[in-house]
Amino acid sequence: MATAAAGKRKPVFVKVDQLKPGTAGHTLVAKVLSSKTVVQKGRAGAGAGAGGGPAARPTRIAECLIGDETGCILFTARNEQVDLLMPGNTVIIRNAKIDMFKGSMRLAVDKWGRIEVAEPASFNVKEDNNLSLVEYELVNVEG
Repeated sequence: MATAAAGKRKPVFVKVDQLKPGTAGHTLVAKVLSSKTVVQKGRAGAGAGAGGGPAARPTRIAECLIGDETGCILFTARNEQVDLLMPGNTVIIRNAKIDMFKGSMRLAVDKWGRIEVAEPASFNVKEDNNLSLVEYELVNVEG
């Protein structure tokens, strides 16, 4: 009766308040509250001396505050991800990981994950529970 599905695993959606340092493989639905560009390098025409290789491609990094009804977190968007994470958008983020930046959590998607714009969500973001404001300290446990 119980046959194992041979295809892809059905994604398990997590809530923002379930995210923990050092974890990966998260799939979640979130609303974008704000987006702030933190790095913009390599404008058109720059890098002519670099032979026009990969270094000549523009690099954009934005910190986007995203969240759901359980809390919010800063998401580090890179290059074309920045265009998807516009304030007001609802996004589905697949296979995201938690990066640590100066002791606090950031959500990020690398080449193994993806972001898609979804239908507007009906939830209100819980903005008073920002996980990126929680500072973590690395503690080495000797066994």
